[in-house]
Amino acid sequence: MASMSGEAISGIADNDKKPNLRDFRRIVLKVGSSLLVDSKQGRLKHAWLAALAEDIAELHNRGIDVLVVSSGAVAMGRTLLKLPSGPLKLEESQAAAAVGQIELARVWTEVLAHHRITAGQILVTLSDTEERRRYLNARATSLKLLEMRAVPVVNENDTVATSEIRYGDNDRLAARVATMIGADLLILFSDIDGLYTAPPAQNPSARHLPVVEKITAEIDAMAGGAASELSRGGMRTKVEAGKIATASGTHMIIADGRSKNPLKAIEDGGRCTWFLTPSNPVAARKTWIAGSIEPHGTLHIDDGAVKALKAGASLLPVGVKLAEGDFSRGDTVVIRDKSGVIGRGLVAYDIEEARKIIGHASGEIEEILGHAGRSEMIHRDDMVLLVE
Repeated sequence: MASMSGEAISGIADNDKKPNLRDFRRIVLKVGSSLLVDSKQGRLKHAWLAALAEDIAELHNRGIDVLVVSSGAVAMGRTLLKLPSGPLKLEESQAAAAVGQIELARVWTEVLAHHRITAGQILVTLSDTEERRRYLNARATSLKLLEMRAVPVVNENDTVATSEIRYGDNDRLAARVATMIGADLLILFSDIDGLYTAPPAQNPSARHLPVVEKITAEIDAMAGGAASELSRGGMRTKVEAGKIATASGTHMIIADGRSKNPLKAIEDGGRCTWFLTPSNPVAARKTWIAGSIEPHGTLHIDDGAVKALKAGASLLPVGVKLAEGDFSRGDTVVIRDKSGVIGRGLVAYDIEEARKIIGHASGEIEEILGHAGRSEMIHRDDMVLLVE
């Protein structure tokens, strides 16, 4: 595709490379504050949200996992508390979030319940997606809700996060959540229909870019600033989210969410920008495990476990003969058989608990530890084998 000056833009692909929305199995939707809350009227956009719930139900009925990252808690709270317009102090934002989170959870519960879908609220901070143990807890909770056919609704926990430990925008939070749960598509709904060669509000000659195959320095330079008072992000944070998502095997879309049924609009060929990834979530995660994490211990496994792992199974405690090292839950450990290293993975137990349950069936874990733990010592999605 040519730029405004007629020169080629690096990282841009042809329109025919756009995937089909029906091909995805797990989708994260990010909904911005300005879409949910009418700042002039000071109220929720009920009709718009009801239409989006119709779209979500359509995906859900096809068997697709859906998770929502919803902005709007602070915007709704400041309306209910009648706070003045303009920037809020940290404590004012936290007070608004405390009120708004309850309201946000209520409205999502109601609109999804209309389609017989259960909503589950998950409040996270930056630490929850950066610190291993908390990351695994947030991931396990989200995946269990999806397994039970609920729709998790995630928001940053603004009531407890300080300015130093906040994401500050839900675009990057959505990208982190998408990679955390192994989503293959992230959709950022906003008040713009994608990436342009320049901010269109400032430059009417700016061209829309339908497909970004790679986020190059040239693409990165096209991002602008925040668009509205209610929104903490802008095109800059969306491109940053694209970097996080595509590096982890997740495709991403920036789409205008202001019309009713915005998901259907994408499926019908509506204008948006696709950010493509050459990988997939599981492959990207395994590449990361294989090459970029320092092991903290070793699990020695028996021949039966080796055979099961090569067939695609998870590593169960019954197949482990010896646990060595000083590892905590979520750390990387080496997997060895009698011949040597055969793989590595993220372990679900710390060293003390691992030593208690090795050699035992998963059904015995609760009796041994006094609490219900994971069935797997290492889940297959958290493991990479180095030998065939």
